[in-house]
Amino acid sequence: MERENIKLRIKFAKSGAMRFIGHLDVMRYFQKAIRRAEIDIAYSEGFSPHQMMSFAAPLGVGLESNGEYFDIVVRSHTTAEDMKERLNGVMVPGMEVLNITMLGEHAKNAMASVAAADYSVRFRQGYEPGFDWADRLAEFYGKPSIFVTKKTKKSEQQLDLKPGIYSMSIQTDENGVPVIRLSVDASSSGNIKPSLVMEAFFKENGEELPEFALLITREDTYTNVGTAENPKLAPLDAVGEPF
Repeated sequence: MERENIKLRIKFAKSGAMRFIGHLDVMRYFQKAIRRAEIDIAYSEGFSPHQMMSFAAPLGVGLESNGEYFDIVVRSHTTAEDMKERLNGVMVPGMEVLNITMLGEHAKNAMASVAAADYSVRFRQGYEPGFDWADRLAEFYGKPSIFVTKKTKKSEQQLDLKPGIYSMSIQTDENGVPVIRLSVDASSSGNIKPSLVMEAFFKENGEELPEFALLITREDTYTNVGTAENPKLAPLDAVGEPF
């Protein structure tokens, strides 16, 4: 099937050693992977053409993810399954394309679409809190306000995290280990980092969060398919169509 200027949304996972690769290097990595996989990507016009590509919310260095997204514009395509296989055929361990969908002509780009994100938070062995964190988590989330001090180069300001924490609970993974599940605001105007929430949780219980104590995985990234008054969150690839 061929058609000019087709928008595609690509969902991928990032894990293992690749979690230490920063956002700009991830962008460069996929630019090279797309060339090696012979994807017919469109290029911008002008003196220095570049691939037409737009990433969603950048992932912090050291975090793993099962739900990263970026958009590309292609001049032609085969099937989603064929393109996924070709891309995964040139990937290194720790990077995997999970899904490819086709976007409508007027769909917002990945970065402008981000509204929220889900995270799993685990403690590294030997870094567990000294307090009974499993029992105190619900009490912490139930507080009407969760204030933290946000420092900038010129000043400090008090920030209430609570409106940007959509849910916070404990689940058990396949190994029976308790895991904190967080759903938070990930929009450009109110981006809440899970590490900041955990710092506030430790401080509330009289401890400082040790450096490198957390293993954080972004499970998925969401867009709002409802309204500002009545939000309805859906994964970023849910707005696309299979092909």
